[in-house]
Amino acid sequence: MFTGITQAVGRIAAISEGEASRRVAIDFPDGFCAGLAQGYSVSIDGACLTVAAPPRGERAEFDLILPTLVTSTLAGSRVGDAVNAERALRDGAEIGGHALSGHVDYQAVVEQRKECGDNLCLRLSVPAGALRYLFAKGYAALDGVSLTIADIDKQAGWIEVWLIPETRRATSLGAKQPGCRLNLEIERDTQVLVDTMREALEDKLAALMPLLAPRLDELAPALLPAARRQPALAAR
Repeated sequence: MFTGITQAVGRIAAISEGEASRRVAIDFPDGFCAGLAQGYSVSIDGACLTVAAPPRGERAEFDLILPTLVTSTLAGSRVGDAVNAERALRDGAEIGGHALSGHVDYQAVVEQRKECGDNLCLRLSVPAGALRYLFAKGYAALDGVSLTIADIDKQAGWIEVWLIPETRRATSLGAKQPGCRLNLEIERDTQVLVDTMREALEDKLAALMPLLAPRLDELAPALLPAARRQPALAAR
């Protein structure tokens, strides 16, 4: 479990390709790997990865399996890329962001960036499947960073988030340009609530449909817009 508060920005030092997998070696700032051991979990750009070998100094290696390569942007990562890193949450630690699983749900694409003094506004297009879980003033995680959605247009398919100076300093998000893809994890409590309500409504409607169908057939002609009924009348 993670909180969406980036603890370090690492750099990809090496990549070795496997069969439907890849191993990445990442260099971290001094102190990040203190106490880190093989088998521990680290969030890398929002994807929960397992330390694949004993760290050497401030370098740790991680294996990316096929599901991670398919769902996240890490499949396109290159040597030298900056990545946001967060160690797994410890008992009693402060949760400064919101609870994250480290499972990437979708990818968002930067459409626009707008500077406003020291702050930065990013507008991102998001897949249609994600929009039902996103709301203004709600949470979203982008490349592992917990952010509040400042604005959203579900018809146009975009969200906006603002980066304060500290977020720009402590993460890689401030360097993102239009066209860049970011890992998006939706907030789990919101997902559970939305999906539960949708399933409940679908169950209710499924039970009512046998009763409603005959009545809907009777009402259909009256419900059709006049523009659609007019050609039929003219043909008589």
